[in-house]
Amino acid sequence: MSGAAPVAGERLARVVFALLVLACFAAFLITQRLKHTPTAVQEFKLTNVLAPAANGESKEEHIAFKLARADDVTVTIESSAGNEVATLVRDLPTPRYRILSLRWNGREGVAHGYATLRRADGYTTLLPANRGRLAPAGEYRVRVSLREQGHSVQSPRDFTLVTR
Repeated sequence: MSGAAPVAGERLARVVFALLVLACFAAFLITQRLKHTPTAVQEFKLTNVLAPAANGESKEEHIAFKLARADDVTVTIESSAGNEVATLVRDLPTPRYRILSLRWNGREGVAHGYATLRRADGYTTLLPANRGRLAPAGEYRVRVSLREQGHSVQSPRDFTLVTR
């Protein structure tokens, strides 16, 4: 009888060890899949500094990105405190893997439509019509909200708005 107890203990240890090996293998496979899954918003591009001219000359923040999956996007500008300062587009149908290029004029509020700038090479930029007062000087970020995917992505870096 005393020999039966160690055999049962060894069997339990082997089962636990086998389960741990399987769990590690499953975790490895899941990690590899996550590493190769594209991020929802890709290739964020921003200018470093936006300095609107006092003489009315238009200086704009250039914003560009593309989506891994088609979705309806809302693009907002947020202050460093996380407050929404401007909405550039709301629920704009955006195809996957096509660059969406926008410009922000440094003004607060919700854009009332937008103009479209088309270059000869086919590159299109949206020019939202924000007409509020000039936003205060400071650090800002871009937030892209994806309606169908149910989440939002903040730009990986901020940009500076300089006022004079």
